[in-house]
Amino acid sequence: MECFGARLATLTAEHGQLCVGIDPHPEMLTAWDLPLDVSGLEKCARTMVEAVAGQVAVVKPQSAFFEAYGAAGIRVLERVLADCREGGTLTLLDAKRGDIGSTMAAYAQAYLAEGAPLSADAITVSPYLGFDSLTPAITLAAQNGRGVFVLARTSNPAGAEVQLAEHDGRPVGQHVVDRVAELNAEAEHGSYGIVYGLTHDALDLDLSRLNGPILVPGLGAQGGQPEHVGRLFGAQAPATLPSTSRDVMSAGPDPVAVAERVRTVAAQVRDGLGATSVAG
Repeated sequence: MECFGARLATLTAEHGQLCVGIDPHPEMLTAWDLPLDVSGLEKCARTMVEAVAGQVAVVKPQSAFFEAYGAAGIRVLERVLADCREGGTLTLLDAKRGDIGSTMAAYAQAYLAEGAPLSADAITVSPYLGFDSLTPAITLAAQNGRGVFVLARTSNPAGAEVQLAEHDGRPVGQHVVDRVAELNAEAEHGSYGIVYGLTHDALDLDLSRLNGPILVPGLGAQGGQPEHVGRLFGAQAPATLPSTSRDVMSAGPDPVAVAERVRTVAAQVRDGLGATSVAG
């Protein structure tokens, strides 16, 4: 089975590095003149899938906005993931799960097992119960050709309290990056990535050995600009997946308008990274 890293490399070469978030929160449903119920949730989310199909390599559904509607919302998430699989778009489920032992193993089965209703191509996870707590997810991802993105330096300011706290003379976030790098050390295309927000002025962590993808939230509504990706990540910029949700979804509810906005933002990301590459 081809690994997630290889599949991601193929699709980003074809479609570019932009990752589109699918975040059907109540304010977005209202903006789209949709009811604040499961029917509105499904209309919004599946319209986004229709609009981005064939436009981007990766979409990132935010699990919480589906979970908020209970079992019916989870069924919508299942359909969104299935629609993406059928359309050939990779899914990165933003679930940020983190636990220990059998509980983490159950999360892994839910999101990374072959044939599971909520199975995604990759998920986000939290390492802050200790990196080894992620072992069940890492192991199952390797077996099934899936990816795992580990929170390292998040976009929220309060994240620094933990992520930049020192342990054995290094920031905790650096320990996280280094452990992920160990997982990718022998791979041509690493399947294990990190999450590093675009809201920071400079890199606080050394990513030079990562050899894996970098999910970069914060593009657009949170203030991050496409050209900042290259400036912030430098030589690691080709491995980034700059992610935006509201900036694209605000073009809805017309899927044609959303698709056009996706093309515009994807071109801005491509041009910004290209300009940085030439300048560098």
